Amino acid sequence: MIEGDAATSAPAGARTSTDVFATPERRVEGHGKVTGAADFAADIKRDGMLHVAFVGSPYPHALVRRVDVSGARTAPGVRAVLAGADVRPARFGRRLQDWPVLAWDRVRFIGDRVAAVAADTLEHAEAAAALVDVEYEEQPAIFDAEAALADGAPVLHPDAADYAVVARRGEQVKRSPVPHPNLQGHEVHEHGDVAGGFAKAARIFEHTFRVPPVHQAYIEPRAALVWIEGDVTHVVSTNKAPFSLREQMAQTLDLPAESIVVHTPHVGGDFGGKGLSLDEHALVFLARATKQPVRSLLRYADELQISNTRHGAVIHLRTGIDRDGRITAHESRVIFDGGAYAAGKPVNSLMPGDAMLTLAGYHVPAARVEASAVYTNHLPAGHDRAPGQPQNSFAAESHIDLIARELGIDPLDFRERNAIRAGQIDIHGDQWHASEVPRVLATLRREAKWDAPLASSHPSSAQGRGRGVALGVRHVGRGKTSMELTLGPDGSVEVKTGAPDQGGGAHTMIQRVVARELDLGPERVRIEQLDTATSPVDPGVGGSRVTPVHGNAALDGARKIKAALAEGRAAPITVTGTAEQQQHMYGAYAYAIEVELDRETGAFKITDATLVADVGTVINPVAVRGQLEGGFAFGLGQAAMEELVIDDGRVVTANLGDYKIPTIGDVPKLRLVLITDAPGPGPFGAKSVGELANAAITGAVANAVANAGARVYSLPITAEKVFAELHQGHSPA
Repeated sequence: MIEGDAATSAPAGARTSTDVFATPERRVEGHGKVTGAADFAADIKRDGMLHVAFVGSPYPHALVRRVDVSGARTAPGVRAVLAGADVRPARFGRRLQDWPVLAWDRVRFIGDRVAAVAADTLEHAEAAAALVDVEYEEQPAIFDAEAALADGAPVLHPDAADYAVVARRGEQVKRSPVPHPNLQGHEVHEHGDVAGGFAKAARIFEHTFRVPPVHQAYIEPRAALVWIEGDVTHVVSTNKAPFSLREQMAQTLDLPAESIVVHTPHVGGDFGGKGLSLDEHALVFLARATKQPVRSLLRYADELQISNTRHGAVIHLRTGIDRDGRITAHESRVIFDGGAYAAGKPVNSLMPGDAMLTLAGYHVPAARVEASAVYTNHLPAGHDRAPGQPQNSFAAESHIDLIARELGIDPLDFRERNAIRAGQIDIHGDQWHASEVPRVLATLRREAKWDAPLASSHPSSAQGRGRGVALGVRHVGRGKTSMELTLGPDGSVEVKTGAPDQGGGAHTMIQRVVARELDLGPERVRIEQLDTATSPVDPGVGGSRVTPVHGNAALDGARKIKAALAEGRAAPITVTGTAEQQQHMYGAYAYAIEVELDRETGAFKITDATLVADVGTVINPVAVRGQLEGGFAFGLGQAAMEELVIDDGRVVTANLGDYKIPTIGDVPKLRLVLITDAPGPGPFGAKSVGELANAAITGAVANAVANAGARVYSLPITAEKVFAELHQGHSPA
């Protein structure tokens, strides 16, 4: 276990005190980033490059009756103007291609693009875009996901039967049927005797929770550059999964995948949001029309108004509890606001990745879970760090706390009583072969001093104190990849990979795995990221897969080099390291949070925070701490301040002055305790941490505030909501 910065026992598989894993890492790309030498997509230019501006809809839902681009085409500096009719029937999407490159018959959210202009300068392009004359016929708009499912609701995608599904590497996939035309995706899971479980329950509890859309708030806005050389289309993109983008574009543009080369330079933040590309497809049409390179750069206001957000959600939970305080049955209904298009979701279900995980980390002998992603006239929703989990975790951990306190059981005791153990069944109906959840909770009890009395306020004081706990689990990433390793005559190793590094430290992790296996200094292992024309196929960054998948591919390559040396082969030696990880495994974590609440204003602050995390072997010690502390801050923003406010389809919080994210002054000190001796499937027993810590913090904060006097059922937990609950008995949604 590692507490703070000091190790009380060695990581699993450690060799000696000089083990490379015990030494804090130096980031592979660190020097370039801190000196400004690193190139991001916006830094890359081509001779003769044109600049692009788009024309977006002012209406959330309307028919497009006419688009007149004649004035724009004769404007100064303009080289091409395209409308929807010029690109029809091209649509794009990560899995379901339902988002028109440019809308030709209907717009479905404010900002939906109907035309694009390429000009010599951005100023010329924007001036010409203002001259495009569009005639719209407004249609009834739907801003409530539950209302979209009502009988007689307007159908937002009457042409859904025409939508293609991206076929990955030759597979043939059809879109699953949905029971309502306004559904993007819909799933129902049931296991065990649900009716019987509720029948034998001593108490049944029901609660409803609401979560708004939020933005990933990466620092780098999207940028793209496209040029065409002969039959080859080159794409520079901020997309973190270049091979996936290549597949999508090939299908959208009806091109062979091999004729598209995607270049991904440094990515300036992601948090799940850089898996969807918005501009690249339109740029290809403009590059064809002009025979010149074309570039687009989004402003942050564009990001907040048109890019894919985390899904807002309404979550209904119902749970039966027996006389011993154990779960007998659980039902849930989760309705995600998917916005105007499902294009931002890469999974077959067309829902957030963990849409069905409504009671994570507990033994659930019988359950029925129904989840839906719904078309509305809001901006499209997509993936965000641990997609689906923050919404469900806030609801579930608040629900668990409400049950425990109603039954008069200590909230941590209640969680320990119901924590999943080896051989038991989870919310998905899967049996766990091993579980660190009880150990994580026991460690939290000790490290957070849970059993010590909470300091109470003076009876005459307006200050209240509260303590909350929340449990979380996150799957260890799955997928497959390969990379090329070459041992040179000088004993150094070069690794060639198609995996970008979006800031999480992927390349540094690969370097250190190879260095450890071959007993080299990390500086003797060089990492080269290749484009899609020269790299082995790679799934990209996402889904918590990089350490277990890419790390194992690096380890496989290093072991092949060792085997070749043992056979007497001489350098240079080139091998291909491969890995495929499909093992079902979770990492567990838990928070204990203390707050101080001002009863006169509803304002609160966190006074103490402890996180216990099951991470397996630590490869990058600085990055592990950074990911977990960063996840804490990321989740804290959603818990206490972040909300993409949308009024009649228009984003009100359209800049980072209005859309509040935590600053260093908002983030309290976090006590971090790592469990490192429970090995995972990654190299040397590593697990995944990039999406481990951000989901459950919302529930822990909500429970602490409730313990201080005010239960809030929606995020963010603001002073206004707390005040309303304290003084009126209910909080505004």
